Amino acid sequence: MGTRQTALRAAFRHSLPIMAGYGFLGFTYGVYMHTLGFSFLYPMLLAVTVYAGSVEFLLGNMLLGAFHPLQTFLMVLMVNARHLFYGLSLLDRYHGLGWKKFFLIFGLSDETFALTSSLRAPEGTDRGWFLLWLTWLNETYWVAGATLGGLAGGLLHIDLHGMEFVLTAMFTAIFADNWLREP
Repeated sequence: MGTRQTALRAAFRHSLPIMAGYGFLGFTYGVYMHTLGFSFLYPMLLAVTVYAGSVEFLLGNMLLGAFHPLQTFLMVLMVNARHLFYGLSLLDRYHGLGWKKFFLIFGLSDETFALTSSLRAPEGTDRGWFLLWLTWLNETYWVAGATLGGLAGGLLHIDLHGMEFVLTAMFTAIFADNWLREP
């Protein structure tokens, strides 16, 4: 089996908890966008281009009103400022990865940070491909969930109250698991 396939298999195993969380929360986001009156294309395209779950939920309401560039910029900065610190702590880990680091930077989320900062590529697995697949899989779960939720939004009539907490709960669970595993 090639280096890329070995890295993909290893990354997939580690990303399964994220698939469950992102699939569910992305689906909720897609349904939410549908309840606001948007086609499934909006949550799908925002998931691909923005890929910042908290911001995407906020953008749904912002897209309904007049566009205020400064307000939008400040809101996104306040919500995602933590990513600046995530990125700084991963500089050494991403060093020497060539073109892969551009997607690794774009695809950095709370959950991806938790995994990439605590996991090592399994022995015999290329570190760059392992990190790339891990990041790509996590984003794919989010995009798939958002798209499916946008498509199913017209078929489902559910109360979404409280679903925004799923992302925080998932990050806390990953953090606690890593903390308990450390000697």
